[in-house]
Amino acid sequence: MTQQGAVLQGYNNELVKCIEDLSMQREELNKQIQQAEEERNKLQHEIQVLSEQLERVCENLAQKVASRNELDKILAETEAAYMKILDSSRTLLNVLKKEVGSLRHSPDLKPS
Repeated sequence: MTQQGAVLQGYNNELVKCIEDLSMQREELNKQIQQAEEERNKLQHEIQVLSEQLERVCENLAQKVASRNELDKILAETEAAYMKILDSSRTLLNVLKKEVGSLRHSPDLKPS
């Protein structure tokens, strides 16, 4: 019977050691889980901050693009109007040259 008791005691000691080993493995795994959760929370916070920055940059960019488009429109309209002025000036100059030419050939204006 004593021998059976010693065998049973040996099994019990092994069982306790296995339980302790499993508990230590669980603690280590729990530490790793906590570290991973902390890293995840940190990254989620960084993502939130970056998302907010991206949103601000996109809004600013959209405003600048809209302003540029408005300036492009104004510039095109101004250039078109300026071209009309140039065309009108050229037409006026041509008419004036014809009139001056006509006046030179007029008998009333010939030098005596």
